[in-house]
Amino acid sequence: MSRLIVVSNRVSAPKDPAAGSVGGLAMALSSALRKYDGLWFGWSGETVEKFVPEAKIEDRSGVTVALVDLEPQDVDEYYNGYANKTLWPLFHHRVDLTAYERSYGEGYERTNARFAEVLAPLIQPDDVIWIHDYHMIPLARDLRRRGVTNRIGFFLHTPWPARQLLVTLPHHRRLVESMFSYDLIGFHTREWLDLFRDYIASEPEVRGRLLPNDAVEAFGRVVQTGVFPIGIDVDGFLKARNSAFGRRTYDRMAASAAFRTMIVGVDRLDYSKGLEQRLLGYEQFLNDNPDMRGDVFLLQVTPISRDEVNTYQDIRSRLEGLAGRINGEFADMDWQPIRYLNRTYRRDQLAGIYRAAKVGLVTPLRDGMNLVAKEYVAAQDAEDPGVLVLSRFAGAAEQMGEALLVNPFSREELSDAIKRALTMPLAERKRKWECLMEVVRDTDVSIWRDDFVASLRATNRPADGSGNAAARAA
Repeated sequence: MSRLIVVSNRVSAPKDPAAGSVGGLAMALSSALRKYDGLWFGWSGETVEKFVPEAKIEDRSGVTVALVDLEPQDVDEYYNGYANKTLWPLFHHRVDLTAYERSYGEGYERTNARFAEVLAPLIQPDDVIWIHDYHMIPLARDLRRRGVTNRIGFFLHTPWPARQLLVTLPHHRRLVESMFSYDLIGFHTREWLDLFRDYIASEPEVRGRLLPNDAVEAFGRVVQTGVFPIGIDVDGFLKARNSAFGRRTYDRMAASAAFRTMIVGVDRLDYSKGLEQRLLGYEQFLNDNPDMRGDVFLLQVTPISRDEVNTYQDIRSRLEGLAGRINGEFADMDWQPIRYLNRTYRRDQLAGIYRAAKVGLVTPLRDGMNLVAKEYVAAQDAEDPGVLVLSRFAGAAEQMGEALLVNPFSREELSDAIKRALTMPLAERKRKWECLMEVVRDTDVSIWRDDFVASLRATNRPADGSGNAAARAA
């Protein structure tokens, strides 16, 4: 069977597959690469004074990885700049935070071309290539320019923005045109796919056509698209939850609650996660329900990310100030309403934390999927499950309708949902959890992985060898 080449900005193949901190996506892709005798290609995370167009090949627990060092200018313009200051906020509908600097776009194009220069010689004729996320949207185009005709798929882990917002991006047409060098483009939800299709059909600079079976035609080419909702490694997560460390974390959290009810939120530090709005909604709950003060507390776990970007430094300061203000206003000598932590926990620790929480708050302002929602459900005790409060703007809401869906911009909705979750009868909690757990199992990350790879392999390459593999008969 042909190899599978996975490409991502950072290579997440674990050096130790037994490590508790390894995410389900990394484990699933690593297992696929072992199955298909594959290769994982991406940036090493290191910088060098002068770019060398060669990959460093190493073995990580049976997974072959190919790593590339970048110049500091590449990291500043491609990664910190265009990826995280331009595309990330734009794709999350934060045009007010989007930086449109020409040097960022130039660095993005240059660095993707460098990736293609290093990757192309590593590709064998029958390899199937799977490129991940917004960092590398033009990579297939750059590989085609170097003569690569293999099947190439792309998966976007973020939302796709509304057309009216995407057109604020200089050279938006060029970015989207580069996507038509792929054979298959995958999205988490129907909503993100429909927004992409709307741009293709409605943008005057494109005037593309929507074809049957979710194929689209534009720029003289046809590409297949599809919805592939990602999930968690269910069995792996349950194993982590039931491990000695997972159980010990649960016992510690239960003891530290001191007979109080714990609400939990786990999100990396990012303005898309709705953290300020969440704390304000929790503050509204404390104001609305004075009789419940002292009986509940919110544990907010927020690992720091992208702290070299000014926007992230600002939100960290605001969150720390907001948590401090709420604690100062409501705390008593033996109770603090918010425990705010800026640190990373292992997967087995998180499983124990989730299980100890009677309410899980997953309230992003916009999110591609959000796997914390699925992890929280998987961690629950079937005989006494907690309640998931989920933003209707998370991709997970499309599947997880039995959660308490809320508008995270509304303090009152958040307050009401927290109270309803805390007071929900056991029978209703169990019914909701059973429905949600069925969704979690049906969207296991291995199913997502295998569905996408099978769909990519099933695309038909045209006789001209262009590599554009959409089903032209559509």
